[in-house]
Amino acid sequence: MRDIRLGDDIDDFCVRCKRIMNHNVVSVLNAKPAKVRCRTCHSDHDYRNEQAPPPKVDPRKAALFNEVLKKVSPGDAAAVEEDDPALEIEAEAEVEAEVEIEAEADAEQAEAAAAQAEKEPPKPKRGRGRPKK
Repeated sequence: MRDIRLGDDIDDFCVRCKRIMNHNVVSVLNAKPAKVRCRTCHSDHDYRNEQAPPPKVDPRKAALFNEVLKKVSPGDAAAVEEDDPALEIEAEAEVEAEVEIEAEADAEQAEAAAAQAEKEPPKPKRGRGRPKK
């Protein structure tokens, strides 16, 4: 196999495209590509050996999620029973309550906007160019 040279085409995982795409070698270090440029989106990045970066997991979100699961089912924080009809009824009731609250808020906002529009006279439109005769 021949050595990698500048400008050679290689496959690599593109950070911007989030896929394995064709790349051009931009810099070489110890006969291996160091930096590459995606031929699709033209972004430069380190050569990743066709491997996607590990997913970013926020430990705070995971801790909060586990805390909520402990409150829902104190005995089993690892899994929640999805087939439990009581949980489904509670979830449906919460969704319906949220929809009603949002509808009331929207109605109040519409009333306030209508009242504001009645109080203020319409502003004259300013045209561009010469005035009409």
